[in-house]
Amino acid sequence: MADILSVLALTMSAEGERESLRYRLLGSEGDIGSWGHEYVRNLAGEIAQEFQKRQGDDMPIDELMELVQQIVSFHMKHNAEPEAVDLLMEVEDLDLLVEHVDSTNYKRTCLYLTSSSRFLPSPDDTLALDIAYTIYMKFEDLASALRIALLLDNKSIQYVKQVYTATDDLVLKKQFSYIIARHGLAMEIDDEIAADENDKEMLQEIVNNTKLSEGYLTLARDIEVMEAKSPEDIYKVHLIDGRGASSSLDSARQNLAATFVNAFVNAGFGQDKLMTAPSDSSSSGSSGNWLFKNKEHGKASAAASLGMILLWDTDSGLAQLDKYLHSTDTHVVAGALLGIGVVTCGVKNDCDPALAILMEYVNKDDSNIRIGAILGLGIAYAGSQKDELRVQLSAILGDPQATLEVLVFTAVALGLVFVGSCNEEIAQSIIFFLMERSEAELAEPIIRLLPVALGLLYLGKQESVEATAEVSKTFDEKIRKYCDVTLMSLAYAGTGNVLKVQKLLGICSQHLEKGETHQGPAVLGIALIAMSEELGAEMAVRSLERLLQYGEQNIRRAVPLALGILCISNPKVNVMDTLSRLSHDADADVSMAAIISLGLIGAGTNNARIAGMLRNLSSYYYKEAAHLFCVRIAQGLVHLGKGLLTLSPYHSDRFLLSPMALGGIVTVLHACLDMKSTILGKYHYILYIIVLAMQPRMLLTVDEDLKPLPVPVRVGQAVDVVGQAGRPKTITGFQTHTTPVLLAAGERAELATDKYIPLTSTLEGFVILKKNPEYHEE
Repeated sequence: MADILSVLALTMSAEGERESLRYRLLGSEGDIGSWGHEYVRNLAGEIAQEFQKRQGDDMPIDELMELVQQIVSFHMKHNAEPEAVDLLMEVEDLDLLVEHVDSTNYKRTCLYLTSSSRFLPSPDDTLALDIAYTIYMKFEDLASALRIALLLDNKSIQYVKQVYTATDDLVLKKQFSYIIARHGLAMEIDDEIAADENDKEMLQEIVNNTKLSEGYLTLARDIEVMEAKSPEDIYKVHLIDGRGASSSLDSARQNLAATFVNAFVNAGFGQDKLMTAPSDSSSSGSSGNWLFKNKEHGKASAAASLGMILLWDTDSGLAQLDKYLHSTDTHVVAGALLGIGVVTCGVKNDCDPALAILMEYVNKDDSNIRIGAILGLGIAYAGSQKDELRVQLSAILGDPQATLEVLVFTAVALGLVFVGSCNEEIAQSIIFFLMERSEAELAEPIIRLLPVALGLLYLGKQESVEATAEVSKTFDEKIRKYCDVTLMSLAYAGTGNVLKVQKLLGICSQHLEKGETHQGPAVLGIALIAMSEELGAEMAVRSLERLLQYGEQNIRRAVPLALGILCISNPKVNVMDTLSRLSHDADADVSMAAIISLGLIGAGTNNARIAGMLRNLSSYYYKEAAHLFCVRIAQGLVHLGKGLLTLSPYHSDRFLLSPMALGGIVTVLHACLDMKSTILGKYHYILYIIVLAMQPRMLLTVDEDLKPLPVPVRVGQAVDVVGQAGRPKTITGFQTHTTPVLLAAGERAELATDKYIPLTSTLEGFVILKKNPEYHEE
């Protein structure tokens, strides 16, 4: 009787009475599914309400939990995994999932868990990921488990070790190493992971990213873009009609711009037409001559550009930069030191050549050389958390003889090396340093990089920043708010935390007296926090449009940069149009920021429309040296690595965020908030920090001996299939290519053949294929 009443209550009962549940609990213990899906669904909804009520009144919940068991197993058998997960989240008992999942539905369950974790408040989000990790480990989908281990920051190392030790298959371990190398996790391969010495060495080599240069050049040869390009090939002056066409002035600033364009375009190719051209030719093609076409600090950037051209190829890079270290010109030496940092960026080495070379120069008298060496260390060892660097660089922070700029760059380097480490000692030393500054020093524009350095230590670490943020409230009022906003925006970067975005929008809505600068970082902060998922990013773009209409001038200057980071290497049409409009803005700072951002959203895409806009801008601003410089930089970025690189800090299907990459982008953007004194002044070498975010946007398939293996793959727009019924297609509008292939933003690849099985579900970067034993040639 009670059962029938329970089913009738489905339609008859009043709202909120939970009668259906009441009768169910009184009724028989019969099979719950026999009354149909709708009934079960309704029960689940009522259980959630009842659970909350009983928790509030401290009543027993055992009978509810028995019912939950039945409902979950019913849902899992009938392809309704998301509903089972939702119910368990409501009754706070996700651990039940692990028993009910089977090999047919574990993938969909985990997909739902991981994608919903982005919208859950902390600590529920880590719990959901933990369960997904457990399920993946249970079904031995180790590559996916590894991705989650990398996402769970606080325990990543121990989880990563568990993933490695869960298998004896060396080929699989190689694939894990590739994933770790792409993420940039500094990790030692020890005896637990691989017992055999040779295996250990091989895995460590992959983790150290030594294979990156080789793979990148394989891709370049396959796409046939090996030939070096000169800046003129990028400017395409002949396509511009009118006044800007004839200005081929050999001014120092134009040459500096050409240096950067040349470095960005030929990044990682190891050859170009300005720096590495053979010097025996009688023409002016020798590298020495190009170096000296630049003025003082321009030479530093010119020498460092060699590091970017030889990117990731440490052996030949160090050999070629060595000759500049013996130069008598301090700027050239400083540039070469920075170049050594750039060339070893993201590639580790057991004998640490960069450390050995740069440490000699860190305490030299000349401040240019010191900055070169310090920034070089920051770039080379970003994210490695090397302790000897902490000791050395912290010592410089306390050095009374050092100039302000040396100290600021030391702090930035410490921030990059210990990015996201929450290292208290370093935070302390930067805070003391900030407190001791005089009024005059706090007015220096370069000082704005100090709060950034402090924020980098807590990048994406959420609550951990609060103690430091409290201390920052005691700073001099000139920098107090700036520091507060910067710390908050970096600590919540990539988390999608809606409350923090609202808080930052509130800061932007205040109308301030002149001289306040903290709204710039607030605008960037909105973009940093909201970039974690598509919905948030779209809403942030809309909010930024509002700020453009109603905001003060210093807000408007930051909006283009914020748009640039939201769509970095992902040229969305609406953002492109907004930036194009702003690039003709009456305010010089707004238009320069918009021009740089056009370069950022098109970075490494060769986007023809952006390239056309920039060409028109170069003739529009042909008399404005500063604007023209920005246009050139943007042109270099759009053709980054001839279109083979990306600056996006996200990888693995936008699932993982690389802290080093984000740290590099943030530092450069904060420097761009005040272009006249940083990038257009004598600190233009800050632009080289962007190298931390440069990664090949390739899919390179290799066989078990790591030799390239061409196979057909389908590349198309990724489709979000979370919680959809059946087996929906994950990509749409695909084309079939043979690897290696390029993946644009928002694209996904899948194998177009059954002959091989990939060792990881996300096809990106290096993917190892093994032969499918069940495949038969027809």
